[in-house]
Amino acid sequence: MPVSADVLFSQLSLTESFVQVPLGDASEIFNIVGQLSYVALAAVALWGIYYVFLVLTRVNAKRFKTEKQQDAFVDSVTDDLRRGNFDAVISKCEGSKKALPMMVTYLCKHRSFGMQKARQMTLDRFQRDVIADLDYSIAWIVTVIKTAPMLGLFGTVVGMMGAFGKLASATNVNPTDLAGDIRVALETTAIGLTIAIPLVMAMAAIHNRIRHMQDLVGSGLAQILDSFKIGMAKEEQRGSRQSA
Repeated sequence: MPVSADVLFSQLSLTESFVQVPLGDASEIFNIVGQLSYVALAAVALWGIYYVFLVLTRVNAKRFKTEKQQDAFVDSVTDDLRRGNFDAVISKCEGSKKALPMMVTYLCKHRSFGMQKARQMTLDRFQRDVIADLDYSIAWIVTVIKTAPMLGLFGTVVGMMGAFGKLASATNVNPTDLAGDIRVALETTAIGLTIAIPLVMAMAAIHNRIRHMQDLVGSGLAQILDSFKIGMAKEEQRGSRQSA
């Protein structure tokens, strides 16, 4: 059945009005999404700052502040280690949250596995309980460093889409109407970079502290193992005498 011209023109007018409504709504949607991008960037920034302080706090809690303090601890347990008085060493180290005393306690408690096995188990425990735990938190900082610029770019795209949407839907566009969308486009990118750049610097500081902690623990554990080896030999001698 042929369609009359009046019906055709009425359908076209309805379609045109239907299309024009979403253009206005889309502008509001772009504004809302643009404002939400600020909220997302703020949340990401707080998340990154939280984990930076968390990692730095954990590193400071696990390491001695200076090598002199660590040497004083090693000297305090050396005599008991050399005499094979491992229970006294465990009592001195238990309760400490620092990495080296924790490793010494673990080493002494697992001395029944032998020198080489106990040494390897202690090193594995250090990697699992100290380094791996820090790596999990560092992974969140890396995620924030990658996410912040991407959120900034997303805000830029949304802002430019809003600006072009206004240009497409209006015959006469006031430049001030476009200023808000362009401002969102530029500010979100700047904020994303402002979040990522300091976190990159913080990551460098964190890695330096972790490497310094590893060097200190490595040197201290080497001294401990030398004394531990002597103490193990004396404990075996005492055991052989008692069995005889």
